[in-house]
Amino acid sequence: MGLRKTAEEKAAIAAMRDADRRLNENSDRERRAGIRHETPEYQRLNREANEAAAKVPFWHGGTKRKTS
Repeated sequence: MGLRKTAEEKAAIAAMRDADRRLNENSDRERRAGIRHETPEYQRLNREANEAAAKVPFWHGGTKRKTS
């Protein structure tokens, strides 16, 4: 059992990082604008980040627990 990543895992990790980046950029933008509640845009980006993390194994920073 190794921690080598398949091409699919590498793509999923890249997608997860991209989704996290977009969520964080939006959060920073909204915070600077004085917005303190969850906007529809924040909720959409958060949902996308969670969906992307669900495709990445736990060992590689995602939330996927089983590899089936």
